[in-house]
Amino acid sequence: MPLNTTTTPPFAAVLVRGLLAGLIAGLLAGAFAYVAGEPHVEAAIAIEEAATHAEPAAAGAHDHEDALVSRTGQRGGLFLATGLFGAAMGGLLATAYVLLSRRRRGDDDGRSGLLLAGAALLGAVIVPFLKYPANPPAVGDPATINQRTVTYLLMVVLGLVAVWAGSLGYRSVGAQAPTWLRAAAAVGGFLLVTAVSYVVMPSFQEVPADFPATLLWSFRLASLGTQVVLWTGIGLLFAALMHHERRRRAGTALPST
Repeated sequence: MPLNTTTTPPFAAVLVRGLLAGLIAGLLAGAFAYVAGEPHVEAAIAIEEAATHAEPAAAGAHDHEDALVSRTGQRGGLFLATGLFGAAMGGLLATAYVLLSRRRRGDDDGRSGLLLAGAALLGAVIVPFLKYPANPPAVGDPATINQRTVTYLLMVVLGLVAVWAGSLGYRSVGAQAPTWLRAAAAVGGFLLVTAVSYVVMPSFQEVPADFPATLLWSFRLASLGTQVVLWTGIGLLFAALMHHERRRRAGTALPST
């Protein structure tokens, strides 16, 4: 009698695949950030340096400052940072995949991992981005960096709560209800929490009036694109690895002849 192979693989096996998927996706995201984002970072730094040297007092102070990390080191560290961050996010996704195993079909071959990655992209990236879009190095008041960091992290939490509210809305409608009604309940729950969060959370207007709008939004879109590449890569790679794992387990479970 063949063994049941629809159960979730051991946590260690799932975690390893999540870490691997996250690492590869992080490196891909780093490559995207290097190609699409670095030119805009260089342009923003050039604007900042030009403005600094235009003021004699500030220029004198700037001349005595030594950069802790050179631009070359920062470019190399970009891949290290995105790789480690991707691995960490892949590990978290794998953990959530196992914890939510009872709420999904046992034979989904990792497809729910792709859904989890999409939920993370929506709640932890897109929702905060629309409220607090990324700014290049030349934009932002150093005196408010702690406040901006705290509010951004709180916005990430609220974005995930919005996704959770959407999930509750979908499940609150009876299973016999039309699909469109369940989808509408999910969208309504998500939008309600998101709208309240946007109203309650403070706003920051720190972009100088003379800063090039094209450069600003090119940087922001590159930053968002990096996150899209990361989470899309994690979801697709994790789903593929889990599909391969289930096929392997199904093959080993077949009775020998």
